[in-house]
Amino acid sequence: MTPETAGRELFVRHAKKDGRSVTVLRAVDYGSSCIVEAQVFPAGSTDTVHPGPYTFANASQATAFVTEAVESLMYLGCDVYAE
Repeated sequence: MTPETAGRELFVRHAKKDGRSVTVLRAVDYGSSCIVEAQVFPAGSTDTVHPGPYTFANASQATAFVTEAVESLMYLGCDVYAE
């Protein structure tokens, strides 16, 4: 696997509410694009949902997307942690 194919993880954000995982957002830079992967843990369900992945032209756009998502999660009462 070439370095661009493998991608470089930029960051991971984990949101919890009342001690329960809500979502994990992971940004990966592939050089020519940046992907944000999401895992969502719906309340009352044992299944994990994987919306996306969300593709951006660069790390700056992906970071802006995750920043807005994190701000929304915090507004909704979630605690957000960097991993």
